[in-house]
Amino acid sequence: MSETPEKQCVEAIQCTVVHVGNELDQHSHSLKQSSQQSQCGYQTRFATGKKTLQCSVCLKEFSQKYNLVIHMRTHTGEKPYQCSECLKDFSHKSNLVKHMRIHTEEKSYQCSECLKDFSQKSSLISHMRIHTEENPYRCSECLKDFSKNSHLVRHMRSHTGETPYECSVCVKRFSENSRLIVHMRTHTGEKPYQCSECLKDFTQNSGLIVHMRTHTGKKPYQCLECLKHFTQNSGLIVHMRTHTGAKPYQCSECLKHFLHKSPLVRHMRTHTGEKPYQCLECLKDFSRKNYLENHIRTHTGVNPYHCSECLKVFTQKSSLVSHMRTHTGEKPYQCSECLKGFTRKSSLVSHMRTHTEEKPYQCSECLKGFTRKSSLVSHMRTHTERVV
Repeated sequence: MSETPEKQCVEAIQCTVVHVGNELDQHSHSLKQSSQQSQCGYQTRFATGKKTLQCSVCLKEFSQKYNLVIHMRTHTGEKPYQCSECLKDFSHKSNLVKHMRIHTEEKSYQCSECLKDFSQKSSLISHMRIHTEENPYRCSECLKDFSKNSHLVRHMRSHTGETPYECSVCVKRFSENSRLIVHMRTHTGEKPYQCSECLKDFTQNSGLIVHMRTHTGKKPYQCLECLKHFTQNSGLIVHMRTHTGAKPYQCSECLKHFLHKSPLVRHMRTHTGEKPYQCLECLKDFSRKNYLENHIRTHTGVNPYHCSECLKVFTQKSSLVSHMRTHTGEKPYQCSECLKGFTRKSSLVSHMRTHTEEKPYQCSECLKGFTRKSSLVSHMRTHTERVV
């Protein structure tokens, strides 16, 4: 014989009387309406179904008072559970329990495949998908699959353009909180990751990982074409373009293509005239950071590059490289028309104009054209001498 199911009156939150069988039908409260508002903000109703407790803010329904109490904290912001170690607050006791494992380093869940330990069961479940290659979360836009729902949520912002995280200093917005955290370090100067070998600091852990390879010599990324190794995957991707000839970055003004994004950014400044780097000594502006660094040496007198043959010093490495060719006789730049060789690319560019008859430098006084800027400068003196 089966037991008679118990029923509880849910007409008022304060009522906790439990009734058996049809006794609930005879049990009643002296209410003039079918619903009432309690002092704590919960709304209760007669037992017309399983969900009998309703949130007075968003009208979501719950079958148990406990769940409603927990839910109300999403509206009030209440976090009654505090970590005794770091004083961080939580709305759920279970979240506090999981958080405490960070301090105790307790890891109760272990992967049966690789024996890696985890402090949370959810982390283990997500990790197991690495072994099973399960990707249960799919993007409805591009059908890309993800192993975690959080990864899908972040990915969806690439379609919606949503950037919910804002920098409080410069108002720049980000699609991920982690990117905002890293960005904030550009304002605070914080570099929490330190190399154990040379004590150099980094703003991101990924930067430290890549840097450590300069000490270990590890190059985990290999080109399948020429078997060359690289310390970073990004370096391999860029290198592969030397084989494929791909130039994925295009200037919207002149349609010129580039292998890297950074050269495109610098190139765009030739169109916009932007010069974001300024010398603090003479306030001269430059379009590139390395131009500014080279210029600074004209103030400091530093010549860090020395020729090993004649001990001549240079402010720029490129100048030293060009100079070394006077000793080696190397001429790596060759004219495709007459096969003449040159030590510098700029010399080849100037020489090519003797074949194309291009004269890009024009006198503003008499409109005469010149193939070289130096020739224009010399010519301009003929006008200034007449004035004198």
